[in-house]
Amino acid sequence: MSAVAAITLFRSKIFPIGTRVLWTARALLVKPRPFHCGPAPRLSNSRFDPDGSGTPTTWDAFGIWDDRIDEPILLPPSIKYGTPIPKVSLARVGGASLLGRRKENEDRLQASQITDAVLYFAVFDGHGGPQAADFCHKYMETYIRDLVAKEEDLELVLRKAFLEVDKALERQLQVSADASLQTAGSTATVALLRDGIELAVGSVGDSRAILSRKGKAVKLTVDHTAERKDERERIKSSGGYVAWNSLGQPHVNGRLLHDVQHVDFDLRSTGAAESETKRISLHHAHDDAWLALTTDGINFIMNSQEICDVISQCHDPKEAAQRITEQALQYGSEDNSTALVVPFGAWGKHKSPHLTSTFSRSFTSSGRWA
Repeated sequence: MSAVAAITLFRSKIFPIGTRVLWTARALLVKPRPFHCGPAPRLSNSRFDPDGSGTPTTWDAFGIWDDRIDEPILLPPSIKYGTPIPKVSLARVGGASLLGRRKENEDRLQASQITDAVLYFAVFDGHGGPQAADFCHKYMETYIRDLVAKEEDLELVLRKAFLEVDKALERQLQVSADASLQTAGSTATVALLRDGIELAVGSVGDSRAILSRKGKAVKLTVDHTAERKDERERIKSSGGYVAWNSLGQPHVNGRLLHDVQHVDFDLRSTGAAESETKRISLHHAHDDAWLALTTDGINFIMNSQEICDVISQCHDPKEAAQRITEQALQYGSEDNSTALVVPFGAWGKHKSPHLTSTFSRSFTSSGRWA
């Protein structure tokens, strides 16, 4: 007897035909239990209103929190890294720069596409005229573009690019007939974003890079100032000196400077500051909301968490950049104020209900509150 025949015979002996027919009839009378109550959901073309109810959702099907920024998912990087990665569009990036009480705006900012996979963001804060900041604005991207084509390590790309720009500017100043250009200098803070997830930041000077993570400000750069012990030692080892005035402000070689700035030809005898770099991986679906690059017109008057709180209250990055520069001036900043705000996947998730208050607004000349 075959196995199929044996099983059939076994079932017919245990469950009589009449009993099986009765069970089948009862099963047909039982209505299936629905998974959800109410009418069937209407599908919608919007991923923020998938059921057509008119009530938008802030957590979409990809697990990316972006209730106000609707960007497509980068498929190849998402497959490569095993997590949904939203596209960071240059059209969404916010940038603003205000003159303040200065006669000339010496700040520069830039956002551009280096390659299909790499985005470039930068702020430069010039002093002694805009020439050095203009030079960095014009050539930094070019050097980085050339280096990215040959070098995989983004931190190494940034370190090499800073040195090359520094040398190129020095050569130009040496052949210039304009003696006033010999005192030109600029800070530089540059961020590279590859595949929407790999972020590398390089900086010299006191322009700053801040990441918003779970609503908290995370400084990705450390200000190069004469208040830092390592900077004072570097200046002294190069034959320079640091003195302090009655307000506690550092003077480098007799000059009042808040930092030993990038490509500062006039202070080259103190040794050019090398760029500091940092690399992190972004977590769009959980906590990383945005990156902000700011110059000291903002940093000197507002601490990093204040900047974070102001930006987190804004509807979009363009509004955020404009508001943070205006806020710095309202708090008493007299310098050029420049901000670049880059949105990530968690934009809008962590909203600050109020602004934190610090003494930096009242004692703007007494020191830096970071």
